[in-house]
Amino acid sequence: MKTLLFAWLAMLPMSVVAVWLGHHVPDVLLPVAAILLLGLGKAWLIVLRFMELNHGPRLWQALLLGWPLVITSVILVLHATH
Repeated sequence: MKTLLFAWLAMLPMSVVAVWLGHHVPDVLLPVAAILLLGLGKAWLIVLRFMELNHGPRLWQALLLGWPLVITSVILVLHATH
């Protein structure tokens, strides 16, 4: 129970900061990268804590943590070249 509470409490400020950055400086590369990194951190917390895959099969961990990493990379490349 403590782990879930910690994960939830960690995700709250991450969400607030991401929304704040998105409203104040949405078109600059550094804030976009920060927002995406916050999203990766939240994905990590969700996969390993809420879904309890920290002791699960490595393949599931790789798939569920790799997909947000791939999407984040694609978005960053597209945003940087725009």
